[in-house]
Amino acid sequence: MADKLTPEEQSKDKYFTQLSNISADMIEAHGKDFAMGALVMAAQWIARGQTDPQSQTEH
Repeated sequence: MADKLTPEEQSKDKYFTQLSNISADMIEAHGKDFAMGALVMAAQWIARGQTDPQSQTEH
């Protein structure tokens, strides 16, 4: 096993850290159910190819 992460692994690790931090913030502010629901919704949007944040909200 290599001691040093590849640039791709470093990039992915950065995103996992960001996801962990935002998840913790959402749990603190609104609870686990909200955080899990928001992350599931985000996964659904990605699966559908709806990656524009403005298209996710109703006005």
